[in-house]
Formats: sequence, structure tokens, C-alpha cells
Amino acid sequence: MDRRSFLTRASVGGAAAAAGGVLAAPAIAQDSQKVTWRLASSFPKSLDTIFGGAEELSQRLSEATDGRFTIQVFSAGEIVPGLDAINATTEGTVECSHSVGYYNWGKDPAFACGADLPFTFSARSKAAYNYHGGGIDNYNEFLQQYNLVAYPGGNTGTQMGGWYRKEVNTLDDMKGLKLRIAGLAGRVMERLGVVPQQIAGGDIYPSLERGTIDAAEWVGPYDDAKLGFQKVAPYYYYPGFWEGGPTVSFFVNQSAWEALSESDKALFRTCCQAVDQNMLAKYDMKNPTALKELVGSGAQLRSFSEEILTAAFNASQEVYAELSAENAAFKKMYEAMLAYRDDWYLYQQTAEYTFDTFMMIQQRSGGLATEG
Repeated sequence: MDRRSFLTRASVGGAAAAAGGVLAAPAIAQDSQKVTWRLASSFPKSLDTIFGGAEELSQRLSEATDGRFTIQVFSAGEIVPGLDAINATTEGTVECSHSVGYYNWGKDPAFACGADLPFTFSARSKAAYNYHGGGIDNYNEFLQQYNLVAYPGGNTGTQMGGWYRKEVNTLDDMKGLKLRIAGLAGRVMERLGVVPQQIAGGDIYPSLERGTIDAAEWVGPYDDAKLGFQKVAPYYYYPGFWEGGPTVSFFVNQSAWEALSESDKALFRTCCQAVDQNMLAKYDMKNPTALKELVGSGAQLRSFSEEILTAAFNASQEVYAELSAENAAFKKMYEAMLAYRDDWYLYQQTAEYTFDTFMMIQQRSGGLATEG
């Protein structure tokens, strides 16, 4: 083969290889469909963690598509009130929302199953159930009737039990207490004599300050400090047994979802899972410091008594039995949770629990103290 022939063939082969490289480009680069959505959040902008989850999703999608897939994020009240974000998505007022399913439990108690139920999961076990135990599929099967698709988009970890104007040591102290508490947990707390109030995050502080309510639960130390509850209610209780591992979800209007290409659907799911994990990591990093600061400024930590916890647990079992008898969708999702929950807590008593308990003992005895 002479030099000229070699160069000619090499050029043709190189062009073909280059063309092949273009044809083999990732599907995400080939997709030219421009997507412009609006998202209604259930949370105020002041909460950079939970509200920030929607902003993070928007940023991830835009960066991954060079600005082709954009979501404009609106905080609670900018388009619709925070508690109406899911309904606005069902109706198509917005293409998607960032909220917790239990805000819609009054419409259908089964909505709460995708968020959290009292005395079910921790954040870690909830993630296992969602991603590998059928949780996401079970929830989306239910949501079809409401013109929705949903994917996990954040978790706070086990929440605090809230801020109280007075101490609550016994069941008698709970009777008549006007407590801001979200979702199905309110129905459980009613069995203890509590008067539940479902109020959006941005409206809690003025209600507590004016005495419209006697106590309020929200999330945990970092967010609670930002909302200033410690200024009007000194007693800070734990644990928030009604939210051991609450899932915040991205709800998408079914028609908007079906209009996406398969590659965009895959990208959306991937970005949601990244936000889901990252939100929990943020809370785990920020809450310890925030709690120390709250206690340092006068907040008085209290744990719920065993009497209150046991009564609440028993009440929750009664509520679940009643709902399962009257709501097939709730029954299906709740029973799917139970099958894994029991195994999780059995396993958790071995390595994880023993390790954490030992380290806590060292911490309390000063064994983890660092020289400074």
C-alpha cells in the first residue's frame, strides 16, 4: 500500500470513527426536547435545607442538560399555599411540587404512607423500603388516581417532638393541648386528648406566639432555630415518634411526566435520589451544632415519658386497624411496610445498635472528648 492510499483510507476511517462517536453520544446529549416546569414548594425560603431540596433538583437537572431541563421553584404561598402544593400538581396548575404526602391525608389517608406513619421507619430503613422494598412503586400505584407520579426527594431523619409552653409529663398533661402537628399523626394524638392543628411551616410561629396553639412540632434543631420557636415555648421534647424517617417527595403531574422522554425520566429519578440522600446528610451535619446552640440559649430538653410513648404507640395501632378496614390502598401499603419493619428492628438490635450504644456510653463518660 503506497503512502497516498494509506492516508486516504486513514482519513475515511477517521471520519467514520468521528461520525460513529457522534452517533454513540449519550442519550442525554442527543435529547433536544426543552422542558420548562414550575414547582410549588410546601416550605418557606428561609429553610435552606428542606426548601433547598427543590432548588437543588432544579440546579442538578439544569447542569446535566446544559439548561435544557429547567424548573422554576416557588416557595409556599407564591403560587399556592404550602398545604395545597400537591393539589396544584394534580390539577396541572404547576407541573410539580415538593411536599410531604401526609399534608393530603384529609383527602385520602393513604397519601400519608408515602411520607411517614407514626412508629414505622427510621430514615435509613425508609430508604431501604423505598428503593428496594417496593415503596416507590406501591405509592405510585396509589397516586395514579390523583394524576400524580412521585419520587423521594429528601428526608429529615427522626424529628424532634416539638416546642411546648408547659411541661407534658403525663397523659393528663396532653388532654386539651392544642398542638400543631401534621398529617395522620394528628389522628393518633387525638386518642391522647390532644387537639391537633395542621398549620403550614411559615404560619406556625405567629400561632404559637399569639397563643392560638399551645405547642408545635416542625422538624428538628436546625430548622426550628431558624423559625424561632425557642423564643415563645421553652420546653423542647423528643423524639418525634410520628416522624421517624419522613420522606419528602417530588410530585409530578401525570401528563407532564408522560410528556418527558425516557432519558429525561431517568435523569429526573436519578437527581431526585441524589437530593433525597443529600438532604439527610445536611440535617445530620447541621442538627448537632444547632441543638447545642439552642440548649445554650435556654431551651430545655425533655424526653417524652414512657407512659406517653406507650399510649401513643397503642393508639397508632388502633388507628391503623381502622384505616386498613376502610381503605384498601392504605392497607396494602401499610402491610408492605410491616413486613420489612419487623425484620429491620430485629436486625438493628445487633451490630448497629450495639456499636451506637457503646459509642454513646464513651461520649457520656468523656471518652470521646478531644483535646483543644
